[in-house]
Amino acid sequence: MAAGAPRVFVSHLSGVPVFDPIGDQVGRVRDFVAMLRVGGKPPRLLGMVVEVVSRRRIFLPMIRVTGVESGQVITTGVVNMRRFEQRPTERLVLGEILDRRVRLVDTDEEVTVLDVAIQQLPARRDWEIDKFFVRKGRGGALRRKGETLTVEWSAVSGFSLEEHGQGAESLVATFERLRPTDVANALHHLSPKRRAEVAAALDDDRLADVLEELPEDDQVEIIGKLKEDRAADVLEAMDPDDAADLLSELPEADKERLLALMRPDDAADVRRLMSYEERTAGGLMTTEPIILRPDATVADALARVRQQDLSPALAAQVYVCRSPDETPTGKYLGTVHFQRLLRDPPFTLVSSLVDSDLVPLTPDTPLPAVTSYLAAYNMVSVPVVDESGSLLGAVTVDDVLDHLLPDDWRETDFQGEEGIADGR
Repeated sequence: MAAGAPRVFVSHLSGVPVFDPIGDQVGRVRDFVAMLRVGGKPPRLLGMVVEVVSRRRIFLPMIRVTGVESGQVITTGVVNMRRFEQRPTERLVLGEILDRRVRLVDTDEEVTVLDVAIQQLPARRDWEIDKFFVRKGRGGALRRKGETLTVEWSAVSGFSLEEHGQGAESLVATFERLRPTDVANALHHLSPKRRAEVAAALDDDRLADVLEELPEDDQVEIIGKLKEDRAADVLEAMDPDDAADLLSELPEADKERLLALMRPDDAADVRRLMSYEERTAGGLMTTEPIILRPDATVADALARVRQQDLSPALAAQVYVCRSPDETPTGKYLGTVHFQRLLRDPPFTLVSSLVDSDLVPLTPDTPLPAVTSYLAAYNMVSVPVVDESGSLLGAVTVDDVLDHLLPDDWRETDFQGEEGIADGR
């Protein structure tokens, strides 16, 4: 941004791409690092937290930023690839300042910070927090009551105090366009207090999707801070295999209490999954693949495949079974792959298209054998059938990868080279 350019609100920069001078993308903006100053001076903006391709978060000093325009950030191209670590004197703008309740100096009225404006100082490369967009009263970004106004930094007080019960609506709003895995990564890097506040602000379905992408320790921490009724609702919204994995990490009493609060059908699926050894096909499978009866048509199958909440791995094939068509089903007849569905007329019965050559797995098949099966037959999902021939579920390649990768794979760096010092 050139000197004297208009101020920029940070919510508009959350998630925007960062490019080097030749147009190669370095990563995406995830937060901003500010340092509070004495004497009533506006906080100095030290830099940006940028998530690079390996999902590592690095620090990009503002002195390396040459442009902020048209939904993108331009940098000099010289960055330090060391993982970002927040220092005690620093504040994360999105993570710790948005949704904070402060007071107007003139009236002592409580307001909530909805957005923060930053501006580059004239004739310098330094940046500072310029203004706040606030709402009067205790409501966050999702409340429509209360006057909103833009005020100077000096017009508010309360940032030096430790706040209890900070809202999260404005921060959640910045997550709306992110995939669940990116929201999970953002939550993982927040403080436990802030993580709990954001989790409480997410709706059940969104929180369920995000929990499925978090490390087990974070899952247990978040579910443990929710009210039990809501925790049960979130577990119901999760894929049964992920819910079973999470519940298995809880103390026995907590696990049974939450299962008792869940809908009986959902609890039964989860209990069944928990009865299998963890590193077996039964322990890995989901109980909710696409299941069709033999008299269903290609049109019926394609309508099911189009469902938005299905993962690509589950949408890649349908399983044809006799009634009942919920797991455990009637006799499993075979699989119809998505490509085959595209080649045949809509009125064709799926029973005429089934691939019955591949032998399904049994629930006690160990993980190495499941992995070999997927690799040998180039499959992204494989059926699991019991000794009576009923379909119990399906193991998808993403579930297998979760168990093959190291426990800390979300923290693994794929770029080893480091640039110059970050200048802080």
